[in-house]
Amino acid sequence: MTDTLPRRAAFPAPAIGGVRLEAPVLQAALSGYSDRAMRVVARRHGAAYCLGEVLLDAFVVTADRSRRNRSRLALSPEEHPVGAQLMGSVPEDFPPAALRLVEEGYDCIDINFGCPVKKVLGRCRGGFLLGVPATALEIVARVRDAVPPHVPVTLKMRRGIDDSPESADRFWEIFDGAFGRGVAAITVHGRTVKQKYVGPSDWEFLAAVKRHAGPRVVFGSGDLFSAAACLAMMEATGVDGVSIARGAIGNPWIFAQARAALEGRPVPGPPTIREQADVLREHWGLAVELHGEALAGRQMRKFAIKYARLHPEWLAVRGALVAVKTNADWQAVLDRFYAVDGPGRDPSADIDETAGCDDAGE
Repeated sequence: MTDTLPRRAAFPAPAIGGVRLEAPVLQAALSGYSDRAMRVVARRHGAAYCLGEVLLDAFVVTADRSRRNRSRLALSPEEHPVGAQLMGSVPEDFPPAALRLVEEGYDCIDINFGCPVKKVLGRCRGGFLLGVPATALEIVARVRDAVPPHVPVTLKMRRGIDDSPESADRFWEIFDGAFGRGVAAITVHGRTVKQKYVGPSDWEFLAAVKRHAGPRVVFGSGDLFSAAACLAMMEATGVDGVSIARGAIGNPWIFAQARAALEGRPVPGPPTIREQADVLREHWGLAVELHGEALAGRQMRKFAIKYARLHPEWLAVRGALVAVKTNADWQAVLDRFYAVDGPGRDPSADIDETAGCDDAGE
């Protein structure tokens, strides 16, 4: 499925600094998921911009040239523009990592101030930094000063550590201070760090952020599991684009569907069984090319659980796909369950929006 239709003027394509996007539909950084294989599939299905999985600054600086380490930094020519997301705790550790990512070919550097995972917070990374504006803004300034002027620097934030007035004050201090130090765009997730993935994302807060930001570029994140939700967020909040995270795992069709909704076109229905099979083969092949067959088998099990939800026999398909270890196994499942075409099912109908994952970017 390919989306090449023109944009609707009501939701113009934003720019991240000097990087102009085709549409206001982005794929967020997803720890453990958004490797090159996932990003290429997303781009082929309508994502205008993707972020790689979050990378620790120390890993980026010290990563050797082994296949496993290279796979975490690897890019494809068809991905551009593409961003890399950095996470850490010590301001002076960020610049060398950012510079290496620029050298690897990434077009933008994104800084993670949003991850709510306990082990990340315990190491003073991610969402922890929303509670220490001075450190957060020092990181921003050091990265902006380190990378070339043409490379945009962006942020990912949640709406605060918690719902206290002190947390809100720190959010605005970091938000305005980051733009003042030269960031090109900020993605805001409508949950607090304390909420993790529980409860609704606060879109009223996103609307307030965009009103405050004015012409500065703000992307919205949280509860984007369907094209209808993407359109609703854009209309309700005025953000410049939507950053889709968990809703894109195993469902790259969401990008073309969201673009259709934002452009006022009929939204394509769920992919047919045959269309699903084509993408499952495509994603598997890209994963094997990136990781090798053995690691691809382990990596793709996480995606298989989500891809299965689009199949009418999704429980049986999920059980078969999660047992896959080799290319022969993968192809056998496709031959068994995907040989006969038919309508797919809407995966957003049974989304458990309280269920978290190990993503550090949503």
